[in-house]
Parts: sequence; C-alpha cells; structure tokens
Amino acid sequence: MKASSGDQGSPPCFLRFPRPVRVVSGAEAELKCVVLGEPPPVVVWEKGGQQLAASERLSFPADGAEHGLLLSAALPTDAGVYVCRARNAAGEAYAAAAVTVLEPPASDPELQPAERPLPSPGSGEGAPVFLTGPRSQWVLRGAEVVLTCRAGGLPEPTLYWEKDGMALDEVWDSSHFALEQGLEDGPGASLALRILAARLPDSGVYVCHARNAHGHAQAGALLQVHQPPESPPADPDEAPAPVVEPLKCAPKTFWVNEGKHAKFRCYVMGKPEPEIEWHWEGRPLLPDRRRLMYRDRDGGFVLKVLYCQAKDRGLYVCAARNSAGQTLSAVQLHVKEPRLRFTRPLQDVEGREHGIAVLECKVPNSRIPTAWFREDQRLLPCRKYEQIEEGTVRRLIIHRLKADDDGIYLCEMRGRVRTVANVTVKGPILKRLPRKLDVLEGENAVLLVETLEAGVEGRWSRDGEELPVICQSSSGHMHALVLPGVTREDAGEVTFSLGNSRTTTLLRVKCVKHSPPGPPISAEMFKGHKNTVLLTWKPPEPAPETPFIYRLERQEVGSEDWIQCFSIEKAGAVEVPGDCVPSEGDYRFRICTVSGHGRSPHVVFHGSAHLVPTARLVAGLEDVQVYDGEDAVFSLDLSTIIQGTWFLNGEELKSNEPEGQVEPGALRYCMEQKGLQHRLILHAVKHQDSGALVGFSCPGVQDSAALTIQESPVHILSPQDKVSLTFTTSERVVLTCELSRVDFPATWYKDGQKVEDSELLVVKMDGRKHRLILPEAKVQDSGEFECRTEGVSAFFGVTVQDPPVHIVDPREHVFVHAITSECVMLACEVDREDAPVRWYKDGQEVEESDFVVLENEGPHRRLVLPATQPSDGGEFQCVAGDERAYFTVTITDVSSWIVYPSGKVYVAAVRLERVVLTCELCRPWAEVRWTKDGEEVVESPALLLQKEDTVRRLVLPAVQLEDSGEYLCEIDDESASFTVTVTEPPVRIIYPRDEVTLIAVTLECVVLMCELSREDAPVRWYKDGLEVEESEALVLERDGPRCRLVLPAAQPEDGGEFVCDAGDDSAFFTVTVTAPPERIVHPAARSLDLHFGAPGRVELRCEVAPAGSQVRWYKDGLEVEASDALQLGAEGPTRTLTLPHAQPEDAGEYVCETRDEAITFNVILAEPPVQFLAPETTPSPLCVAPGEPVVLSCELSRAGAPVVWSHNGRPVQEGEGLELHAEGPRRVLCIQAAGPAHAGLYTCQSGAAPGAPSLSFTVQVAGEYSLGTKPESGTPSPAGFLLFQHALPIPGPTSLSIFPIMPPPALLKQGASLQPHQTPWSPSSPPETELLFLRRLQDVRAEEGQDVCLEVETGRVGTAGAVRWVRGGQPLPHDSRLSMAQDGHIHRLFIHGVILADQGTYGCESHHDRTLARLSVRPRQLRVLRPLEDVTISEGGSATFQLELSQEGVTGEWARGGVRLYPGPKCHIHSDGHRHRLVLNSLGLADSGCVSFTADSLRCAARLIVREVPVTIVRGPHDLEVTEGDTATFECELSQALADVTWEKDGSALTPSPRLWLQALGTRRLLQLRRCGPSDAGTYSCAVGTARARPVRLTVRERTVAVLSELRSVSAREGDGATFECTVSEVEITGRWELGGRPLRPGARVRIRQEGKKHILVLSELRAEDAGEVRFQAGPAQSLALLEVEALPLQMCRHPPREKTVLVGRRAVLEVTVSRSGGHVCWLREGAELCPGDKYEMRSHGPTHSLVIHDVRPEDQGTYCCQAGQDSTHTRLLVEGE
Repeated sequence: MKASSGDQGSPPCFLRFPRPVRVVSGAEAELKCVVLGEPPPVVVWEKGGQQLAASERLSFPADGAEHGLLLSAALPTDAGVYVCRARNAAGEAYAAAAVTVLEPPASDPELQPAERPLPSPGSGEGAPVFLTGPRSQWVLRGAEVVLTCRAGGLPEPTLYWEKDGMALDEVWDSSHFALEQGLEDGPGASLALRILAARLPDSGVYVCHARNAHGHAQAGALLQVHQPPESPPADPDEAPAPVVEPLKCAPKTFWVNEGKHAKFRCYVMGKPEPEIEWHWEGRPLLPDRRRLMYRDRDGGFVLKVLYCQAKDRGLYVCAARNSAGQTLSAVQLHVKEPRLRFTRPLQDVEGREHGIAVLECKVPNSRIPTAWFREDQRLLPCRKYEQIEEGTVRRLIIHRLKADDDGIYLCEMRGRVRTVANVTVKGPILKRLPRKLDVLEGENAVLLVETLEAGVEGRWSRDGEELPVICQSSSGHMHALVLPGVTREDAGEVTFSLGNSRTTTLLRVKCVKHSPPGPPISAEMFKGHKNTVLLTWKPPEPAPETPFIYRLERQEVGSEDWIQCFSIEKAGAVEVPGDCVPSEGDYRFRICTVSGHGRSPHVVFHGSAHLVPTARLVAGLEDVQVYDGEDAVFSLDLSTIIQGTWFLNGEELKSNEPEGQVEPGALRYCMEQKGLQHRLILHAVKHQDSGALVGFSCPGVQDSAALTIQESPVHILSPQDKVSLTFTTSERVVLTCELSRVDFPATWYKDGQKVEDSELLVVKMDGRKHRLILPEAKVQDSGEFECRTEGVSAFFGVTVQDPPVHIVDPREHVFVHAITSECVMLACEVDREDAPVRWYKDGQEVEESDFVVLENEGPHRRLVLPATQPSDGGEFQCVAGDERAYFTVTITDVSSWIVYPSGKVYVAAVRLERVVLTCELCRPWAEVRWTKDGEEVVESPALLLQKEDTVRRLVLPAVQLEDSGEYLCEIDDESASFTVTVTEPPVRIIYPRDEVTLIAVTLECVVLMCELSREDAPVRWYKDGLEVEESEALVLERDGPRCRLVLPAAQPEDGGEFVCDAGDDSAFFTVTVTAPPERIVHPAARSLDLHFGAPGRVELRCEVAPAGSQVRWYKDGLEVEASDALQLGAEGPTRTLTLPHAQPEDAGEYVCETRDEAITFNVILAEPPVQFLAPETTPSPLCVAPGEPVVLSCELSRAGAPVVWSHNGRPVQEGEGLELHAEGPRRVLCIQAAGPAHAGLYTCQSGAAPGAPSLSFTVQVAGEYSLGTKPESGTPSPAGFLLFQHALPIPGPTSLSIFPIMPPPALLKQGASLQPHQTPWSPSSPPETELLFLRRLQDVRAEEGQDVCLEVETGRVGTAGAVRWVRGGQPLPHDSRLSMAQDGHIHRLFIHGVILADQGTYGCESHHDRTLARLSVRPRQLRVLRPLEDVTISEGGSATFQLELSQEGVTGEWARGGVRLYPGPKCHIHSDGHRHRLVLNSLGLADSGCVSFTADSLRCAARLIVREVPVTIVRGPHDLEVTEGDTATFECELSQALADVTWEKDGSALTPSPRLWLQALGTRRLLQLRRCGPSDAGTYSCAVGTARARPVRLTVRERTVAVLSELRSVSAREGDGATFECTVSEVEITGRWELGGRPLRPGARVRIRQEGKKHILVLSELRAEDAGEVRFQAGPAQSLALLEVEALPLQMCRHPPREKTVLVGRRAVLEVTVSRSGGHVCWLREGAELCPGDKYEMRSHGPTHSLVIHDVRPEDQGTYCCQAGQDSTHTRLLVEGE
C-alpha cells in the first residue's frame, strides 16, 4: 500500500501505469508504463506469478524510463492480468493491467462467407435495439442474481456480457456464473446472466452487448453486494469474517497537514478476486462524506480521507482475503496541526429542505480574514450564502436549502488553516449526486441516488431532456442511472428530480489521449531532369496505428512562409515539376505525417532546387482601335509569373527601360507587369501610327496584335447633363462648355435663338473650352442657353433675379386697435427702396381706393385707412418677396369703451401668487376707476395700478386671502367685472423628497426633520399608522417651516414607520433602533478563579453596560434558575449570583453571559478543618465506681465529620460493654458498666490523619466508697464534657467526694476528681435533696421571627432560682425578648421573635444536674400566601395583579416579559403590608405575556392575555356624485388605528394604482379616485375583519360642455393662412379638430393650441384641396365653420426651349416650372395627349414637371406642347442622325 505523502525517495516509482487492453483474437496487444528510480530499476513482466520471457510473439520494448510488453497475434489463452515489477537496491514497486482477448463473431455454419446473402436496401434490416435492458440490483452476500437483457435487430444480434469492461471468464471461474439463452418464441434475442452466490467483489457494472452486421448496442446495470448483518456467512465455501491480525512489522508513516487530503492505495491480486476491507484503529470503516472508497482504473483499491482533522490520526489497515487466504497492509496517519487554530471550530448541522442552515465558528482575532468553501468551491456572499462577521465570530447562513447543498463546508483562515463541518439536508433525497463526475470516453458512468421513501419514481434528465428508460433502474430506496461506454455526447448536467427536490451532477467525458504519428525518415532530394526535383523518404518507425498521409510543403528561398503542395497517401517518393510552383525561383521542401491523432514534426529535405513554371496563355493580345491622340493599351494574361519581351513592328522594346521611345521624337511607350498580367501602353498615338504591329514573346508563349487609329467625333466632355444656374442682377455670368476636340467650332443659342457677340454678351473659345459671358446680368437675361456643335448640345438654365427683399420692420405680429372713424396707418420698412410690395387683407390683395391709400417713401411702405369702419378690421399682410409682415386690425364701435373683456372674468389664485387684471379700452386717453366689492381701491405696494396705451391693469404682486372679491374696471356707465378667488397654496414637503431610513443605537438621540413649503402649515406625526403624542420620550418641535420629531433616548420599541402628514403631502421615515452591544465592563478579565470556604456564602458579581442588559447564568454548561439555595440579583448595572449556604458540591464553572460577551467564574469551595467546639482546656480526670455506666461526649464543628476513638492509644472496638454513637455534631462513647479495665485515657480524634484535632478524657475506676462533695467556687466545669449515670447527665460542682458507705454511687459531677485525703461529710448532716431533671431539653429548629419555648421538668418543685438558664455556658443577657416561667415542676424559657443571633447551645442548670440543647435558627422563608392569577382582558382595558406574601415590608420587582416595570402613566405599583398590587392601563395586543413578581429568591408569575377588540367601522362612507375628470374621495373611520381595510368596487377588491390612492391617517381610511371617468361609477364598500360598511354609490356626471363662442367661416387665397377660434365653458377639456371629416394633427402646416377655455386652430400655406368643413368637438359640444380657399391660376414660370435638337437613340428632356407645387400639367404632341409608358415618362418634383422621351427616333420629331391651367408652351423637337 502506498500513501501519497509526496516524500522524495530512491525506490522505483510509477509515473504512468499500464492501462487495461481489449483486443480481438489475432490482433496485437501492447502494455506500456513509465517507471523511475535511483539507480534505474530493473523491470520484469509477470503473469500468474511467473516471469515472462521474450519469444516470437512476446517482446519487451524499452525506451529510457518507458517499458512495454508487446504481444503479437493474441490468442484467447493470452488473456489475463500482467504485472510489471520494478526493482532496484532501494526497493520494489509493481503495477498491473488486464489483457482481454475477444473471440471474433461466430459465423453461420450453414452458410459460407461467399454464400451468405448481403442485406438489400429496404429489406427491413437494421442495427440492434434493446427491447429490455438489465435492471440494477442491490442484494446481500450469498444471494442469487439474475440479469436479463433482450435485443432486437435484423439479422438477429449476438449477445454477450461484460463486467467492468472485462469478459466474464477473465473475472470468474465458470462455476460462479451461468449464461442462459432466452426462449425461442420471444421477440428478438435474449441472454440472462445468473450469478449463483453473489460475493462482495461481484459488485460492479454489468454491460450487455448486442452486435450484428449493421451495428452495435449496449445496455448496462449496476450490481451492489452488501455484507449481511448476520456474522457467519451461509456459504461454507466463503472465508470467515475478516479479522485484522496484529502487524508483524512497523507500519509506514504518513504525515498530512490538517485540512489536506490523505490518499491510501492498496493493490491486491488473487483468484478468486479478493475482498477488501478498510479498518481504522481496529474498527471497520464505512464510506461517508469524508471517507471515499473506490477502485481506480489500474485495479487498485483506494481510501481517500478528505480534509483531514486531528481526530483522523491513527492506524489505517487494508485487509484483503479470499478463499485461499488473507493479507494486510497498514499505514500510520499523523495529522500536523497548525499553530494558528480556530477558537471554536465548526459543528455538523442538519437542516430541512427549503429551510436554512447556520454554520458558526470563532477565529482567534477579529481582524483575521476568512473564506467559506463548499468542498473545493469558494462561496461568495449572496442571497443564497449570507456571510456574517461579528467580532471573532464567523457565521455562514445557507438559505433555501436543497439536496445539492448537502456536503462538506469549510471555513479557511490565512495559511489555509481550515475547520470542517458536514451539512446534512433532510428531504425526500437522502443521498445526493456528486458535484461532478469525470469519466474517460468509452468507460461506464454510474450515478446513484437514495430516497427517503421506497418505491417512488424519480426523473432522470440531461441538460433538461429526459434520459431513456433503458438506462434507469430503481429498487426500494435506491435509484441508479447506468450509461455504458460513454461518449462526448453523453457529457452534460445530469439531474435526478423527485417532486420539488432535485440533485444535479456535471458529467464530464474526458477523451483518451493518443500520440500523433512519428515523422518520416531518410528524407532525400534528387535533382533529376531539367525543371524537376525528386523527393524520397521512408515511413515512420514505428508505423502509426491509425491511417495516415504525408503532407508536402514548399518554401521559396528568402521567404518565411511554407505553402502546402499536396498530400500523398502511401507513396515514398514524389517528383515535383516546375509547373507546381507559381513563379520562377529557388525552392526548399519539407514533409510530415498526419493522422486523426495529430501531426508529426516536419522533416526538411536538404538543399534547394531552381524551378521555373511553364507559362500558358490565359488571355491573349487583342487588336486595339483608338482615336487620334489617345493612349493604346495592349495586355495579356499568363498562367504563371514569368518575364517576357515586347516587340513593336518587329523591333524589341528595351525591358530595362519601363518608359522609353522607339526613336527620338517617335512613339513613347510604357511596359508594366502585375502578377500574371503583362501590359504595353503606347502614349498619345498619332494617325500615322495606325497599322503598327505589337508582339509579345516568352518561353512557351508568342502572341501579337494590330493598332488602328481613327478620327474621333466631337462630343461634349462637360457638362454631361443640363445645368441650372441662378444669379442676381449685376452679377457676372460665365457658361463653359468643354469639347473633346481642340479648337472645334461651336455655336451658342438662347431660348432657341442664336446669340451674337456684343458688349452685353461675350463669346470666347480657348482650346477645348467654349465660354459665354454676361458681364452684368439682368432679369431679362434669364432663359435657356445652348452650346451646339455637330449634333450635340450642352444646355444651361440661367435664372437672373433681383436680390431677395427683406422686411426690416416690423419683425413681429402687430395688433392695432382703433375706433370708428379713426385713421389707421400700417407701416412696413424694406431693405431696398425699389423693392415692390403687395398688401393683402384677409387673404385678398388690397387695391388702392378712396378708403385705402398705399404709400411708398424710400424703403417705407404704408397702408392708410383714413376713416375706419368696423368692417375695415381684419388681418393685413405686407408681402415683399418671400417675407411677410402681419397686422391685426380691430375696429371698435365708438358706443363701447371697453374692448376687453367682453364678459365676466373669473380668476383663481393661490396665496402669494401674482395676479394681473387687464382691461383694454378703445381710447388710450380714457380714464378708468377700479373698485373692490363696491369700494374704490387705493394704490399701495400691495396693489398697483398700471396704464399703458389703451391697456389698464390692476396688479396684486403677492395676493392674500383677504384679496378675494369682485373687482370692477369702470368707465362712464360701462364696467368690466373680475371675480378673484384666493386660496391657500397646497402644502408641499420640500425636504425630504424620498423616504428616509435611519438606523440608531439604543439611547441615541434620533431627530426626524421635515421642511414645509409654508411656515404656518399644520402637520401631524404618525407612527405605524397611529398619531403620536408628545411625552418625555417623544418631543415635537417647530421652527418656522421646519418640523421635528425628537426621540431623546431611543429604545428598540421606538422603531417603526413615521409619517409627517401635512395634509396635501407626506414624508416617510423608517426608523430602526438596535440595541447597543451588551458588554461586561467589570471585572476586566474574562476568567476568574475564586476560592471560598464551605459551608459559607458565595457571591459572584459583575457589571454590565448598558445597565438594562439581560444576563443568563450557567453552571457547568447548564442554565441555572433562582431558588432558596441560589439567588440571582440585578441592581443597576450590577448582576449577582449568590449561594447563601454554599456546600462543596456547589463548586464548578459559573458563566455570566450577555448577548455579546461572557465571563467565567471558577468557584473552588474548601471545607474548614474539623474542630472540637469545646472545651478549650483538657477535661479533668473522671473517677467512677466499678459497675457504673459512663458516657463520654464531645461536639464537633461539622456534623458529618468522622472520628476515631482510642483507649490508652489503642482503637476502641464497639462491643464488650462499649457503644459508640453519633448524634449530629455530637460523638458519644458509652461504657455500660465501668470496670478496672475501662480505666485509662480515652481520646476522640477527628479523622485518621496525623496531627488531626483530638480531645482526651481520663477515666478512673475506684473501689466501693462513698462520695462527698466539697464545693469549690471558681472552678468551671469543662464545657463539652458530660458525665452520665443511669442515662442521666450529672452536672454539678467542680469536685466529688467518695463515701464508701453510700448506697449506689451518687452522681459524679462533670470535672470531678477523687480526693482520698478529703474529710467525708458527717452522718449528722443529712445531704440536701437533689434537684434532678426528669424531662431534659430537646434541640429546637425555628425560623427567624418565630417564638421559641425551651422546657424542662424537675423531680421536685424547686424554689425560685433553683434552676439557671445559660447560653453557651454564660448566663442569659437581659433582653426583652427573653422571659422565664415556672409552673410547678415545669421550667420554661421563652424567646420572642427569634433572630439569627439567637442561634447556639442553651442549658438549664441546677445544683445537681444540667441539660443542654441546641437552638438552630434558619433565615426567614418568604412564602406566597395568595399567588398571582392569570388575567384576561380586552384591548385597551386595565389589568390588576395582586399577591399576598408571608412577610411585611418586602421589596420586590414587577416584570412583564422579562422586562422590569417602573411606575408610570400606564403602570401603577402598590404595596400595603403583606399585599402587593400591579395595575396596568391602556393595554394593547403587544402587552400580552408573562407578568412576574420577584423578591429575593421568591418568584411568582401569571399570564396576561390581551384579546383584540373587534375592529368596527365608526363612520362609513357616503354616496358621492362627481363630475367627470374630478377626484372622488370616500372616507371611513375605524374604532382602531391599526387595522387593514379592504375597499371593493362592485364586489371586486381594489388595489392601489396611479389613479387610485389608499391612505391611512390614524383611524381614518381614505379611498381617492383621481380623474374619474364613466367606468369608475358603481357601488363601493369597505370592510375590516368581519365588519362591513353599507355599500355606497359613486355617480360620475358627464362634464357639461357648452360652446360660448362659435367658429367663424374663413375665406382665404391659396398660399395664405386661416385661423379658427372656439371658446367653451370648461377649462380642463380636450377638444378635437377635423377638416373635411379628417382628424387634424399638429404639423408643419397645422398648429393647435389651447388658452384656458379658448381653442385655436391655425392653418398655413393653404391649398385648394384644403377647402371644406372645419369641425371642433369637445365632449358632446361641437361647432362648425367653412373654409373656402380660392385657388390661384396656375402659370408657367419657366418654359422649355422653342426648338430642341436631339441625336437619334439619345434621350430628350422637356422641362417646365409652374407657379406652385401640386399643379397639374398636360403634355401633348401634335395636339394629342401623351400617356406614360416605355416611350414617354412624366416626372414631377415640386413645381417642376418634365417630359422624358426615351430612344428618340426620326418619327418622334414634331411639336410638343405643355398645358398648365390656361397657360401653355410649345417646343419643336428636331431629330438628327441616320
């Protein structure tokens, strides 16, 4: 086994492995490989374990590092596996390949080849076609497998099977499989492959081939054999289960960097084919995403570990076994970890199809760049792959998961440091296709898909086209696509689809590389006969496997280009003649070999050869006929480029002189050669050169031609066509005609008359050119000039006209207003004094009369109306040349002073707009009086009165609302009325014009600013549709036109959509408030180690910013909850976790985590050493009588501490009268009956460790004697040591006396000692009656604040003060909370309101006895007496939460949804003794959630449910009736602001559009329909939720349009203009104009405009056909008028010549110009009208009309007439020639 570690070494290494070969029997088989090593290895070939030797059919060619095996005439016995083994001193390597020898197709035994009939066309024969293909199967080991295929074809095809490209007998023994022919009665041929007991190596691709004389077909299937779950195989012949034996030698070592791939290859041979198993660290490996197991093309078994990680290191073993045995190969994988590592690597994730998957990792430094990959494909940020960087966190979010997203994902840092994770996509497809699949051409391609459900049908397609069913197979959950023998056409994108899920792979077919053929050898050149060369060569060695040809190329010496000559198939020699080259020269040759696999290097023939092409005449010389003085050109074309010689009259022309003369003063010539063409040019030949003989000679070619020279007819060189020229008077006119002959006479004509030379007309001749000159042209010089010579003519159309006249003044339209009998003068100034002008009125030319006077004074032209009448008004024009001046004269009857306006004028304006009221009078000196609402106005800066000629104006520069009213312009008894209406301008928002998006951080100040067009315009602010109210958290400001909404300290809930509504306009703001990063500011370290003692109080504290940040506490990875033993606190920025009574088990890792940071506290709890609570000194010896019981007791500081008792240094064993007890912290040793053996030193030690604390007791056992006491004051009894007798403690004096005559021993006091020398009590003094305790104190546990009673009972009633109460051995202090009482034998101690300081050991003592007990006080437990209850209310209502605690004065916190509540307008918090109450007002839906009360460790919660109040419609819309074109607004009012309203029309929902607006302003909902039309009428309704308003009706009235001023008919002359005006009652109305029933559109001659209610149509350049009815229509209203156009008489402006001479066969053109375009002319010949045809062509271009007579003949001669209106002209056509 080899590992691709890349280590350099000297053992043999295969660079190219031998490839498997399949040949037909009798053919040649060759295996090749390339192997390197140092020293060069020795290569041998083996088959079946035996080394092969060279023979006649077997050879081993070698070329350097390339080694081969060549097998000639292969036989079936030669098939098998051949091994190439390479050895040198450093090691050994091997490679293997299989050789398959196929039997040729068996022939029909009944027919010999010569007798077998050939298929005839149309006989129905064809290539094989599979009727049924094999189906892919998935079976268990040991199962029987049957693969069946059936194919049709004529002749019937032959079927055979292959496995993985190899014949079956090469793979298996014959006992393992069987081939079964199909039934005879079935269609086509069938062949079944039966595998008797499937083994694991049987897995593979099986291909069934069908072949006949017409072609070949194949179909494949996949077989996968799996190991059954049962351990022992059923087949006894099979080997036992694989067992990995211990390795006998050290395995190889393979190092790989983390994130790289590791590849292990194991090559195993054996028969039967061995089974391979891979193991890792002794465990079998199964293939998965990162572990690929496959077999390569060379037969090796490969394990590839992708993107290695540290966990992949270990021992990898390849185990191979078959029935003959087993073998192992192993390698140790080491993964080298990088120095820079991910702080938190990626984790495997799962996701549902169409969902998302989130991958997250952490890098060591936030500045480290990272990149994301899906396997080897880099992922770029997009909507599909969202990549987020937050500090050190790197996050990849995969959206819209699909099956192809399943795979391995990597995050890579610099240095290619990677972290890897698997993304599993759960969906219908469990196992997807690979990203891409590379297959060599001719191999089999297999694609597998596993689905979640069994039996489903998927769809296979390639590039969108479904694949044939024959390639597809399904079984259970598995679906396979098998493409046998893939070709390039099979490449593409293959997709498996199952419902909406799909998986895709890119199938790439790689071509098998073939080597090009070798070059020819032994290339030689032989120069044989003249002008030929012989080239010879030998075929390449070795000979190419595929057909090839030779390609011969030539190169002319001195050139760099090689040109192909020809191709040769098999010849080894070729003769190249001179005809093969294009031109004479020295040539070199080279040759190469070309096949379908490429071209070999070129082989150049040594030397060069001089070749001369043989010339042939392609186009010979021709006789040349030219005119005297012209150049004669002789040319011929040859078949090749060659030099030649020219001859003239037998005399050779010198070739070294391209230009020369035959002899001085004789003919000049020029010789040219361009490629294959040769030319001889004889310049300016003369008449005497006629008959000269020209010849050309070169090798193989001779040719000649004659030169003929003739006199040339005169023709006109220029102009070729008629020339039209325009001149102005006094300008010099020159007409030039150039003839072909020099000094040839010509005659000039004007309008058919011959002209004579004079001072005013000069005729000149200069060589070929003839000129006619007019020194100073005049208008009468206009006409057609003709230069005529010998039947040819040149025509010149000359137009002489005066210079254009220009009107200097006026340049604009002049309006003149006059009154009856007033003199009106219209003046026009031209730029030339003699320029004529014409005056027109309303299109008619004006003639001078008594009422109209025309005056001319220098350049001034005047039209005077001495005494005007109303009928004199109209439109006047002064026409000068092409220019016109316009005057509009209005004559007003003297009875009316006010000319304009004639009716009441309504003016609508907005505030601050400029308003001008204009009144026009008939007299410029007339005075008017302006009034407003009946009061005369006074001029001021706000109201201006202007006077200009006859116009009087009242100007309001900045109109105000109070300026509205009726204004009158009065003069005498007349007045003009103006009604002015001033409204406020619509409020517009100047800034912002577009929607503004703001993103702020919590507590940041957010300012929304809106600038209006008007300072005093009111605005209203809305948030999310609700009008906002000013508060401390929201401030509204106003500064002139600027309005602001300020959020001083923005909170996340302040985000939303804000609207600044100014009535007519709105501005939109989108505000997003993000929470600031929640950080832990103290302590600065992120990990702390804290040590505490146990038990004890532990407090973990940190400070966060901002102060309101929420934290979560974790212990050892699990989130903690508050309880009695664990308290969580939050005060301002401080967060605490408190363990009031920490125990050792509370130690661990505590984490406080905010949203963005975390801090770790490692809490270490150490228990304090066990101590004895008392005594501080060693107890005094204790003396007891024999047989008395003795109890030794001590108290420890910890209840569970172990103790060890010892007696005289030896451990005390329980039994033999000794008992050991443990009562909480007390440890007791009891001696049932003391004896001498019990005397000695007793020690109680805490633990067995050396030096541990201990307490010792001395016990003395005496003989029988009486005890006496000798009280001694001041000797305290040792605390913690009690002496018991008869199970009763005996407290007493500090010493004991022994009396031998006492009955049973009296009580021995604590700390007693035996004094033998003491004087005993006398019998006469009887001892005091002892006060003993019958009922002793008991331990008491109480809660802080409770009352405690300690009680004892004595044997007799003692006197007052007979007993004493102590605490900790000390008398009780004076405290009001302590009281003592005695009731007979009962003594009580009362402690009222116990506190924690009261905890301790209490005792009750008499002179003879003492009892002790411990009082334990636990902190007060806060309890809930009446818990919170869930509250359900409606939206907008109030909710009250109330609970009762067990203690008064408790301070707690109320929270809703985890957020603390503070008193405010909507939140009221009350506390009264035990009761706590929370009242929430004005609740909304968002307020639903959990309401909790927290006090210390107590937390009580309840649910607040706010139900939505059904939205109702408070006020519905009303019926509307609007006029067409107006805006209709429906409005309804809801009970709530946040509700969506649906508007409907006739039952269909409405959606917003440019004409339909839907608005929400608080609780108001508006529907606006702009520019209403008839289609908008109908029934409208609005609905919200289940509430629906009553339907309302919208009625759209048709806008009533009336014509106020009708059209007036107009009469005009052709070429003039006409104006039509119509006034309607509505302003915003669109009109339509028609002329003669045709709609009019604005254009060059049509102008349409609208001025308020007035509609104007202006027609210019009228034509006769424009006459007709003019219609104006606006809605139902219309007005009609007539347009009459007086046509001007059609006149001829330019006539054709009176006589025109044309040569026979030429073209004659007669041309006239009429006075206007579009005029009709008629052409006649001898009185008969001409019609267009082949002979006559009539042309029209504007005012010019032409008659073209083609191919003029003598019979066309005659008189032609052109008629235009009443005008006509005649032309005499003369025909010359023939």
